[in-house]
Amino acid sequence: MTELLSLNMTTSGFDLDAITAAVEAMGERENWPPALVFKANLVLEELTLNIYNYGGDDGIRQIDITLNSEPDRLSIEVVDDGNAFDPTHDAPLPDTNAPMEDRKIGGLGLHLVRTMMDELSYRREQGKNHLAIVARRDE
Repeated sequence: MTELLSLNMTTSGFDLDAITAAVEAMGERENWPPALVFKANLVLEELTLNIYNYGGDDGIRQIDITLNSEPDRLSIEVVDDGNAFDPTHDAPLPDTNAPMEDRKIGGLGLHLVRTMMDELSYRREQGKNHLAIVARRDE
């Protein structure tokens, strides 16, 4: 069975708790393993907070999130009208081997997104960022 969930918001009405609640409710309906619910919420928190904080300062940003729960995978698409930013190439890889005091601030969240998810692809289309993410649904 496939279930689709769409969430639409602007940065002026940004509500991380609403995203988390919607993901948890979908995970319960679809009987996701707890690890998948955790991954989905962590990834969406990181991505939406980045859009909110860094998407641009020239106005309100639109954020559209679509989750597609399939028997073997969870597909997530995040679309926003912020500044062009490709997290698959534009975000520098953090030096996770460096001592904590020598590490640069930032970058770990996107590193987690890249390492926790099974697929990550980006495209810029009609002035919008489109980030597609897939997590395999391992039971």
